[in-house]
Amino acid sequence: MGPPRSKKRRPTFRRLLKTSGVKLENKLKNRQLKQQNVAKKQRKEQKRLRQAVKDAVIRTPRPLETYTQRPEEEEEFLESLPTDMMDDGDLQQMTMMAQQASFLTRDLSSCELVRGGKRQRSEVIQSYEKVPRKMARTEETEVIHLLPIKDKTGVIPQSVERVIKKQQEEVEEEDDTGETEQTEIEAGSSAVLTTEEREKLRAQKIQDRKLSIASLSSAIISNPAANIKSVKQLRGMLMEADPCAAVTVRKLVMVSLMEIFKDIAPSYRIRPLTSAEKATKVRKETQQLREFEEGLVSQYKFYLEDLELTIRDWKQKKKKRSQAVGFQAYRSLAEVAVRCLCELLLAMTHFNFHNNIIVALATLMNDPAKMMSDMCCDAFRKLFQQDKMGGASLAAVRVISGLVKSLNYNVRPKVLRTLLSLRIKEVEVKKDVEDTAPKMKFMTNKEKKKKLSRMQRKWKKAEEKLHQELLEAEASENKDKKLKLHTETLNIVFLIYFRILKKAQKSVLLPAVLEGLAKFAHLINLEFFDDLLNVLQGLIQSGDLSRRESLHCIQTVFTILSGQGDVLTVDPLNFYSQFYKMLPQLHAGTPDDDVIIVLRCLDAMLMRRRKQVTLQRVLAFIKRLSMLSLHVLPNASVGILAASRAALHVFPRCDLLLDNEVQGSGYYLPELNEPEHCNAQNATLWELHTLQRHFHPIVRQFALHLSLGAPSEGSAALGVELSRKLPVELFDVYSNKDMTFNPSVATRSTRKKEHFAVGATLLDVELQWRADSSLDASADMSLDFAATLTHTPDRHRH
Repeated sequence: MGPPRSKKRRPTFRRLLKTSGVKLENKLKNRQLKQQNVAKKQRKEQKRLRQAVKDAVIRTPRPLETYTQRPEEEEEFLESLPTDMMDDGDLQQMTMMAQQASFLTRDLSSCELVRGGKRQRSEVIQSYEKVPRKMARTEETEVIHLLPIKDKTGVIPQSVERVIKKQQEEVEEEDDTGETEQTEIEAGSSAVLTTEEREKLRAQKIQDRKLSIASLSSAIISNPAANIKSVKQLRGMLMEADPCAAVTVRKLVMVSLMEIFKDIAPSYRIRPLTSAEKATKVRKETQQLREFEEGLVSQYKFYLEDLELTIRDWKQKKKKRSQAVGFQAYRSLAEVAVRCLCELLLAMTHFNFHNNIIVALATLMNDPAKMMSDMCCDAFRKLFQQDKMGGASLAAVRVISGLVKSLNYNVRPKVLRTLLSLRIKEVEVKKDVEDTAPKMKFMTNKEKKKKLSRMQRKWKKAEEKLHQELLEAEASENKDKKLKLHTETLNIVFLIYFRILKKAQKSVLLPAVLEGLAKFAHLINLEFFDDLLNVLQGLIQSGDLSRRESLHCIQTVFTILSGQGDVLTVDPLNFYSQFYKMLPQLHAGTPDDDVIIVLRCLDAMLMRRRKQVTLQRVLAFIKRLSMLSLHVLPNASVGILAASRAALHVFPRCDLLLDNEVQGSGYYLPELNEPEHCNAQNATLWELHTLQRHFHPIVRQFALHLSLGAPSEGSAALGVELSRKLPVELFDVYSNKDMTFNPSVATRSTRKKEHFAVGATLLDVELQWRADSSLDASADMSLDFAATLTHTPDRHRH
């Protein structure tokens, strides 16, 4: 009979499927441990073989060293010996010992132990001192919990500590690896490479790092949830310690991580989970999503801290982490870190730690390094331009306000000029009656059951649903939120401006403040108008402002008065006189920005305040503008003539400037800087006749159009492309920023005439006769200068 059949049944396939994952993992671990044990045994056998071979080589008998002497010395030695006191046996023993020579060669294998003196002991001590020392290893222990003991006092837990014995072969392997690494380091340090070999080695190292960065990045982007741990591995490359490739590798890792976070970050802000949410059981997919979000936020936080630490080390002139990167290279690393933060500021306004990025970059806006400050200012300018809702802009403006206040207004003007890029066109004002009316209130279910029938409740439900859909279509909630954010942002901006006007009027920030007030003047609250007008008037009368600063003050005043300030009974005659006085200061050498401010001021002073301006004032401004158009650039001339055309249309009685007849008494005083008293009604626009011969075709067209009375119809009327554009738009369209005329100006022909016409060239006959006679007389005269010089002394004698 065969062997007894095993009673243990084989597990079926269905039963195998029910096997827990823990059991499968344990089986896999046992298999791996068996493979490791087999590998260790093989390494142990190989080591024993190597040791046996080594011992066999050591135990091979070595040949005795021969001591050869010269024959003369041997004879002298034999003669010096006292042979009369020695027997033949003693001589024979001495010769045998000489042949062995073990006491001379100190060959320990051929004789017994020989005891040396102090010199031998010192040599042994020195040899021991040369042996490298090993650190004492601390023994690892593990705690084994035993069964507890119970007595009258209670349960007493029992435990025993046991020392973990490390196998001898593992210790020996560690020693061997340490020795090999030390020898490799010594060999590498001793080797001297040429410059070409170093460059090749550096290029090879950088290429290897690039491949590893690319592989990790592609793995993360392909499956972020499964490979989120690779972000930590990639972030660890920021600590590259190889001096040859440290700077390049760190830059590549910074930029790669920036692009990875921009790609895998969700479009919402991740909030931390509460303790109750962590305790509840969720589905597997939800748990995986939570783990991914938690890992993403933590790695993103560590990455931002690394960038900030790089910038801080450069600013504080510290070399903290390692000596792999020099201080000169830290500047380039800091520039890359700032560029990465600027990109994240613009691309991830919705994600976590955006306020931290704003705080980190706001302090660099006033940095002494020009490149750093320019990058940060440009980033905030783009942020203000692309922010539609206003949340990110509000956070940035708050930080900038705190920065300006903390530095006691000692910041650069470009920090405040970034606020000019804010997209704020309307703010919350006092609500009308319609807005303050109570909104539609929905009925509760109890009220519906008490007051409405079944059919009425059905219709009411449909009505409420429709109302909600209409609100979503209008996006009224987002609009209200947007207005609220814009109002709060503008209040902080005006707080910055008013503080500087109050405390630092002689600061370099005053031009930026006046420029900002000129832009946002139509949004200023009505309560601040009186105080602001008094401050601006005092600044202009002080005479400490430049031409552009004064123009900004005037623009701010008239923007306020033409908007909400039209209810104020204020006659800004002083501002009209100051503006009229500054117009002749403009010329072709002034910047184009001054002309744009002049055109905007003219629109606010004359067109929007048409009911508050006298005819005498308008005539004086039109006359001075026509004089100004003669000595400015072509695009500025086009804008000024367009403003004069608009004034002629708004004030038709100004056409008397096109006649030669004198209106009233007196004559025009062009040097007088008071527009009300310069008698502009007696002037004529003779400049238009000169401008009709201008080299620019658009200037000629406008001059001819104005000289004919600026008609809206007929052959002298302007085209649609010129008549429907504002003066500022025409100024920008025909600008010559590219050093080319728009449209191109026809050049004169440089070809010389082949022959000249013979005959009379003057229309007046008498004048032609006189010219011919003088030419003939000069041809007949003989010029003898020597004769004149000889007669000169005789004349002096008489």
